[in-house]
Amino acid sequence: MDLRNNQITLGELWDNPRSRGVFQRKIPMLSKHPVQGAARTVTLEQLTAFLSSWVPESMIRSVMGDLKKL
Repeated sequence: MDLRNNQITLGELWDNPRSRGVFQRKIPMLSKHPVQGAARTVTLEQLTAFLSSWVPESMIRSVMGDLKKL
């Protein structure tokens, strides 16, 4: 998947069933969070910066790797 240098938005990723599945498998708390709708304009780059405070770096790398393989 073309992540457009990590400038792809979460809305675009969540609208794609395959990339949404990556988030549901790897970071289920994110896909169920009530702010999900408001976060549609957040870029993948912004998300990774935010998540780095909450989840292990290995989890972020795993998500990024799976998204790139799509």
